[in-house]
Amino acid sequence: MRVVGAEAKRVKREVLGIGERRKHQSRTAVPVQRRAKEAGTQQRVYRYRFYPTPDQAEQLHQTFGACRWVYNEGLALRSGAWEQHRVSVGFAETCRALTGWKRAEGREWLRDVSSTVLQQALRHLDGAFSRFFRRSAKYPKRKKKGRSRDSATYVRTGFRWVEDPERPGTGLVTLAKQSAPLDVRWSRPLPSG
Repeated sequence: MRVVGAEAKRVKREVLGIGERRKHQSRTAVPVQRRAKEAGTQQRVYRYRFYPTPDQAEQLHQTFGACRWVYNEGLALRSGAWEQHRVSVGFAETCRALTGWKRAEGREWLRDVSSTVLQQALRHLDGAFSRFFRRSAKYPKRKKKGRSRDSATYVRTGFRWVEDPERPGTGLVTLAKQSAPLDVRWSRPLPSG
């Protein structure tokens, strides 16, 4: 039987170590509204090769490892919460747990990685659980080094783009927590907008 209400909050706070929701407590919860795509629009993927410096490559390697670790830790937290305490943990709780993980002794290396990238790893985990509950996928599995694809998702706030005025559609891309832009080979320019 599922635990809800005050008892669920107590278990999350005391047993699982998930912090309280401090920000915006006076506001009422509003369901997320997804942006509807306009009729006739399509998403496109553009792939470009880039050549990072050794420092950038090391930072990217650390980012990939941190994303994998956060995904696995979030999976363990959600699975353990349900199996041991019958408490469901969602995306917001795992993000608050991420804050605790970053502050924990011996995990200072998580602070060297952009927080938006780590939150996106938790968002991917939440999507995996959503697909599982809709019965369109199997239960999420742990990511293993060398067996799963190294990836990190940078949202709009996770990188800086400066367009080259001489060649529209090309420019400099600087990822979060990096000081120098990546060396990108622009095989074709990005479309405007």
